[in-house]
Amino acid sequence: MSIHYTIIGAGRQGTSSAYDLAIHGKASRITMVDVDKKAATSAAKRINQLVGQKIAESLQVDIRNQKALQNLLEKTDAFISAVPYYFNLELTKAAIKTKTHLTDMGGNEKVVAEQLQFNEEALKAGISVIPDCGMGPGMTGSLAAYGINQMDEAQDVFIWDGGLPLNPQPPWNFQLTFHVNGLTNEYFGEATFLREGRVIKLPTFTEYELVDFPPLGQLEAFVTSGGTSTAIKAYQDKLRTYQNKTLRYPGHFEQFLGFKTLGLYELEPVSLQGRDIVPRNFFHALLEPKIKASPDYRDICLIRVIVQGIKDGKRQKFLAEIVDKYDEKTGFTSMERVTGWHASIMLEMAVQGRAAKGVHGLEKAVDPEEFMAKVKKRGFKLTERFLPWLDNE
Repeated sequence: MSIHYTIIGAGRQGTSSAYDLAIHGKASRITMVDVDKKAATSAAKRINQLVGQKIAESLQVDIRNQKALQNLLEKTDAFISAVPYYFNLELTKAAIKTKTHLTDMGGNEKVVAEQLQFNEEALKAGISVIPDCGMGPGMTGSLAAYGINQMDEAQDVFIWDGGLPLNPQPPWNFQLTFHVNGLTNEYFGEATFLREGRVIKLPTFTEYELVDFPPLGQLEAFVTSGGTSTAIKAYQDKLRTYQNKTLRYPGHFEQFLGFKTLGLYELEPVSLQGRDIVPRNFFHALLEPKIKASPDYRDICLIRVIVQGIKDGKRQKFLAEIVDKYDEKTGFTSMERVTGWHASIMLEMAVQGRAAKGVHGLEKAVDPEEFMAKVKKRGFKLTERFLPWLDNE
């Protein structure tokens, strides 16, 4: 099977996705696309060096040019959107028009909801569109779906996840390995959870707790937006609880809550000395250079899922954890691997006909058992076990 993949966005996660498809996706050709010619060329060169053959090529395209985008997609079988979330609705429309499978790295629940409205059109086009792939949502949701399948009757799902530096440096103890828009987007607004079977909204930076997570020890956990994505609708009539919290090193919560309280995540312009300034844009300009990952950055990604329910007639918990570190062999950070490879595995399954046609959230798009088998094949360390669910819990 000869497959031509295209990756739109030749940054960190896009390059990682391309590498995974070159190794596991039976790719015959991979086109790295970016508005920045240098970025696309560099990404293609790196992939070819890593796999030991010329499989990747580069192309400079401004995807806001609809004609250029259509010409690009008409020559490919499947593609990944590794660009900021605000492009994904138009990319979904282009995928349908050109009958090209698509997975994207999401980042905004409102955009995802709009994408889902094109289910019938994608179904008629015979393609699979799977939005909001990545780490969280993404790998977290896939692991939760896998955990739910282990129970005879699942009732509650609790998720914690975070990407952190292995060697945190003060004062931030955090480095950015993805677009800064993704960070402020999840720190702003509200999260959507299931509680007692009802859909509720919670402000970000609430429900603070401390969580022990080896090998890092005690970490902060708190509510951020976007982590539950399409899962809420998928499980609304099936589960009592579904929630997700973000993990950070101690001290991060107070720092970034302060920025939020000051209004630096807001999108409404404010007037300053006769000029209108968007607070979030100003914040990005100041923050990103301070926390952008350095070339020698080493990181770790943590995911913990606990599913409570009934198994073999008993109240039990299913605990699943993924702990992944920077890969010295390829030079990919853990965040690049966990985020990029979730999108590439979903796309691989779409091309293989193992994903549902139409536009679906990851919970409905693929079989979670089959998906996690591919995760394990790629060397991710998955720990899983059953625990008693005590009456006083």
